[in-house]
Amino acid sequence: MMQSSRVKTMDVTGQIKQLTWVEYSQQWILFWSQPRRQCEVYALCGAYGSCSEAALPYCNCVKGFSQKVQSDWDLQDYSGGCRRNVPLQCQINSSSAQTKPDKFYTMAGVRLPDNARGAVGASLKECEQVCLKSCSCDAYTYNTTGCFIWSGDLVNLQEQYSGNGVGTLFLRLAASELQDPKKNKAVIIGAVVGGVAAILIILAVVFFFLYQKYRLDRTLRISKTAGGTLIAFRYSDLQHVTSNFSEKLGGGAFGSVFKGKLPDSTAIAVKRLDGFHQGEKQFRAEVSTIGTTQHVNLVRLLGFCSEGSRRLLVYEYMQKGSLEVQLFPGETTALSWAIRYQIALGTARGLNYLHEKCRDCIIHCDVKPDNILLDDSFVPKVSDFGLAKLLGRDFSRVLTTMRGTRGYLAPEWISGVPITAKADVFSYGMMLLEIISGRRNADHGEEGRSTFFPTLAASKLHEGDVQTLLDPRLKGDANPDELTRACKVACWCIQDDESTRPTMGQIVQILEGFLDVNMPPVPRSLRALGESPDVINFSDLSSSQTSQTENSTTSQTHSATSGNSHFQSS
Repeated sequence: MMQSSRVKTMDVTGQIKQLTWVEYSQQWILFWSQPRRQCEVYALCGAYGSCSEAALPYCNCVKGFSQKVQSDWDLQDYSGGCRRNVPLQCQINSSSAQTKPDKFYTMAGVRLPDNARGAVGASLKECEQVCLKSCSCDAYTYNTTGCFIWSGDLVNLQEQYSGNGVGTLFLRLAASELQDPKKNKAVIIGAVVGGVAAILIILAVVFFFLYQKYRLDRTLRISKTAGGTLIAFRYSDLQHVTSNFSEKLGGGAFGSVFKGKLPDSTAIAVKRLDGFHQGEKQFRAEVSTIGTTQHVNLVRLLGFCSEGSRRLLVYEYMQKGSLEVQLFPGETTALSWAIRYQIALGTARGLNYLHEKCRDCIIHCDVKPDNILLDDSFVPKVSDFGLAKLLGRDFSRVLTTMRGTRGYLAPEWISGVPITAKADVFSYGMMLLEIISGRRNADHGEEGRSTFFPTLAASKLHEGDVQTLLDPRLKGDANPDELTRACKVACWCIQDDESTRPTMGQIVQILEGFLDVNMPPVPRSLRALGESPDVINFSDLSSSQTSQTENSTTSQTHSATSGNSHFQSS
């Protein structure tokens, strides 16, 4: 009934509740209820239902029983109770010898049902026999006061109960509802054995990974205490740190590069060399050269792996990838002129270190944008020394097989004559033109024809129109002096006569502004192209360069610095 802002009601659970209306929150709140505990409501869970204050929902069917009306239970109306899943043996009226007698399921610590009936039984066993002899007996209990049995529906069962009337109830069920103790014991033993085996396997796997991590950490510690020497990695260690070589960064003629992470969270690049014979030659060249060089503009080799036919190199990881990726990404993004000039100068410093500062002159042999890596601040690092050739100080030239990348090769490479470090200078000049223009030197057109940018660059430089050579995406935003300086350096680098090319040391001084540079002549190979400098076949250039080089080889008796008169202190 309604009294002002309070109302009394009895809900489906059987509790009487007084609710109070709270104006500010616009909702009803519970003021009091009777009975206080939900499980104290008489027959709340119906026949063979068990109530527990610690469970949600409160009601559940006891073992061997299931909900009588599922839809009512879904609506939280449990009063319909539960029904037996398998009839008792005495209810089947079967005399078959295969029918097993009923058994009892032990329910300890429960509130005993109402309507117990006393029976004659001097022991627990006798009490059980009394219940078995009566088909109407559903459960029994035995305590200090004697034997008690229940016939008919069991109501008001409550589990996890500690109040008055608590005891152990033996619930009668069909034999099929309970496992044979021997079988149950076998299942338990099997479960225990299986569990122990699983734990041992897990521990073995954990121990294996911990041992692998310990071994890798120890390898790193030994390397660091040895003064920064190269780390000799195991192949399994590199498999682990690269997640089985799952993240590929790139690849080339000698192998693929994958990203990895050391236990101290240091990112690394792992180069896996392909092909045993060619790969091992490249492997030994890189380890012997990079491993002993330290310069801010050279990629740092951290370690290597040599197991059987496997050859791997571990480098520091460069966040920005290669210059090739940053320079030719598309029409929407472009490196600023300041960054391009920084890359050109840093690359020159790195190559100068290889040519002049190392114990043995190191010719890179494959200078191109793909082999210039950039860190997070766009600091360039010369990488991929796999094609490098060591040159002793007592010799001015070295004979080698033709190597490098087409489009960046010096004429002496194509003609097959011995080379000097000036071959790297030529490749650097070709790459510098691409840094200036933001495009490939040879743009392939229709019918195998190509627009060759160096020809245009040499012509525009002599006309004094270097702005037209600048990457159009920069919209003319470049330092005019630096642009002119870079164009002159590039055209000096690609001269046919290697003796007239500057050294990398002179290039560094020119780009830094410490040396003035004269106007370079148009290379003979480019001048020989004649009247159509913009549209040529790339093969025509190579052929022209080869011819000019062969004619000039016999007269190349000057030192590598014979062109110094073209470059004077400012």
